[in-house]
Amino acid sequence: MRIPPLYKRPSWQRLFAGMVLGAVVSWCIFLFIYGEWQEELITKIEDQAYTIEELKKTNISYKEEIETLNKINQEKLRVQNIHVTLINGERYQFTSLMTYMIQDHVKEDISDVIAKDLESVYKSRKLMKKAIENKVYKIDDKQYKVEIEEMFIYTTLSIELKVAFAK
Repeated sequence: MRIPPLYKRPSWQRLFAGMVLGAVVSWCIFLFIYGEWQEELITKIEDQAYTIEELKKTNISYKEEIETLNKINQEKLRVQNIHVTLINGERYQFTSLMTYMIQDHVKEDISDVIAKDLESVYKSRKLMKKAIENKVYKIDDKQYKVEIEEMFIYTTLSIELKVAFAK
């Protein structure tokens, strides 16, 4: 079997020439469009990479600034209030006035810690404890001593006391 000699006919020659020319033109168009898309994507990726680096730098600077502000704020924390509670006041049948008087006396004894920073109050906690525990409180012709059960130091100085008769 033999292939027919179509290469001699001009209509077939034009068809094959048109196919080759179309393939070359379409390949050129494809390369142009693909090149343009790649160029756009590359510039977009570079812009995004630059933006990411800038945001990372600003994020780091904000973190450092926040850390320094937090340290400064922690140093500035001060005692603003004193809260005193009696744990065993009902054992001695204290009235609310008697309870208030003992709480008031204790608050007066340590009132100098108000508006001091937390670090200095923490350093002087043993001195405060001794100042409160070594004092005898006289209420209604009876003498009472207090013992500090718990002490929490923060912006509110919270003290829990146990009351006993003085000897």
